[in-house]
Amino acid sequence: MLDQLLQLVQGTAQEDIVDNPDIPNNHNQEAIGLTTSAVAGGLQSAMAGGGFKQVLDMFSGQSGLSNNPITNNISNDLVKSLTDKLGVNGQAASGIAASLIPKVLGSLINKTQDPNNNSFTLDGLVKGLSGGSGEALGGINLQGMLQKAMAGGLDKDGDGDVDLQDVIGMVTGATSGAGQSGGGSGVGGLMDTIKGFFK
Repeated sequence: MLDQLLQLVQGTAQEDIVDNPDIPNNHNQEAIGLTTSAVAGGLQSAMAGGGFKQVLDMFSGQSGLSNNPITNNISNDLVKSLTDKLGVNGQAASGIAASLIPKVLGSLINKTQDPNNNSFTLDGLVKGLSGGSGEALGGINLQGMLQKAMAGGLDKDGDGDVDLQDVIGMVTGATSGAGQSGGGSGVGGLMDTIKGFFK
């Protein structure tokens, strides 16, 4: 997944990195690598920190990229990396991040929303960012949840927003009667996983 993300950044960074005089040509690939790391690290931190709703909102188009705290955190990380590791002027680094990160995230979101593109899915992204372990999902179909969020179908309790109760309702409805016994498997195990996605 990180290789695919790197290729996505490479395909997006022509104007902001390759053609940018603020980044010497001999540092282009390093700058692309730093951008990839910032995006991967920002999404990983958001998931690990309980920001699943923010991630889902962003990938389903329910919130804009410019006002999403994940976008801001990724941009800030990239600015720091460009200034600390490549010596890019702070103002120039801020301009690069402000332009490039929304483009990269927008492209990534478009790919996960495309039903004809199996190379990028939300499930695959989460697995890739968690070291490739399917256990990180706890049996939850994130791509399916993304499609329902895009269609406005995740508000299970009808309160106007998507929260922990909506996700629990969706998962328990999908798994009721299956895996009820056996320690941490089944619904009980899924509940622990789901709760970890939310603050």
